[in-house]
Amino acid sequence: QVQLVESGGGLVQPGGSLRLSCAASGSIFSINTMGWYRQAPGKQRDLAATITSVGSTNYADSVKGRFTISRDNAKNTVSLQMNNLKPEDTAVYYCYAFIRDRYWDHYWGQGTQVTVSS
Repeated sequence: QVQLVESGGGLVQPGGSLRLSCAASGSIFSINTMGWYRQAPGKQRDLAATITSVGSTNYADSVKGRFTISRDNAKNTVSLQMNNLKPEDTAVYYCYAFIRDRYWDHYWGQGTQVTVSS
């Protein structure tokens, strides 16, 4: 059974930084895209950033230049470095991965809270 486990959320002041990490475990044959989505209170879940197995990245316009996504294919991990955080970045951040164990399927982590407030 595949699991995604996130870590690194918390409370930070505006302008501060946080780093989120996510590790995929279980009977994994291959991982394609990994990434991070976020959901603010009362809003839908939206893309923050994704990265393919060959390192191609995609960012939401609102985070470009402030967030950096990276992954370690050998360890099945993905990270999101978030700098110059703003109050509007406050959300639950969900790790995502498109994984093949027996079949290709979409997997989500349990979510980690990021709160940007003074």
